[in-house]
Amino acid sequence: MQILLVSGSTRASSGNAAALRTVQAVAAEEIAADLYDGLAALPAFNPDDDRDPLPPPVRDLRQRIAAADAILFCVPEYAGTLPGSLKNLLDWTVGGSEMTGKRAAWINVASGGRGGGAQEHLAMVLGYVGAVAVDAACIQLPVPRDAVQADGTIADPAIRAALTEVLAALARSASGS
Repeated sequence: MQILLVSGSTRASSGNAAALRTVQAVAAEEIAADLYDGLAALPAFNPDDDRDPLPPPVRDLRQRIAAADAILFCVPEYAGTLPGSLKNLLDWTVGGSEMTGKRAAWINVASGGRGGGAQEHLAMVLGYVGAVAVDAACIQLPVPRDAVQADGTIADPAIRAALTEVLAALARSASGS
């Protein structure tokens, strides 16, 4: 089972990236959790460039999406919506068919009920590109800044257990069980 992990933050020490690095750490042996690290390298979306040969970072993104059984996003909210860099990534998926039928879920690590705008817009765009949201794997899981360890993961047992369950629910859906 291949799960592509996509952080919507370009900040290396973000809680979003930490949550996904922790997902990698807790992944069961039969799940390959691949952390996408090319968000900042993607060129600005231009429909004129959405043709072969694709820009190399876009080709890599689409190949990784195609190879994945499911995608797990962890996205911050900026100004009430998705960060521009993540919207750019999603725009690059519109011209391909890699997302069609792909199981997808998201984790909201914001505290205090924040992040709803990003979740709403992510769900809308994923539906537009034909991805299938896995409601059982979409959660709000606040991650305090001080929970991120020096290695970029989260040690808190409750957070790790919740992330383990998110990954398991997404994998179950992607495998059809």
